[in-house]
Amino acid sequence: MALARTELELAVRAASGRSAKTVFGGHEHQLRQTLMALRAGERLSEHENPGEATVHVLEGRVLLRSGESSWNGSPGDLMTVPDGTHSLEAIEDSAILLTVFKKR
Repeated sequence: MALARTELELAVRAASGRSAKTVFGGHEHQLRQTLMALRAGERLSEHENPGEATVHVLEGRVLLRSGESSWNGSPGDLMTVPDGTHSLEAIEDSAILLTVFKKR
């Protein structure tokens, strides 16, 4: 996963503690895959799910939260993002592949 390592290096050095690169799709497509890297302790604050989505943990450990529920993700885990408001926090320096199928 050379791309994951590259994005992790960028995230660790970035003031925001994040880095992302769309690897498939874009705003003109319903399906989009984005490799995201987060420095340990950084999070994607609560937001709505734009459609069906999964998080595939490539490196590190993450915590996916929705309401009172939470799920821990480790390398190799594929987590389904629940409908509604959710957030994601990097417990360790982490790289994930976010796959979203947007509703039309």
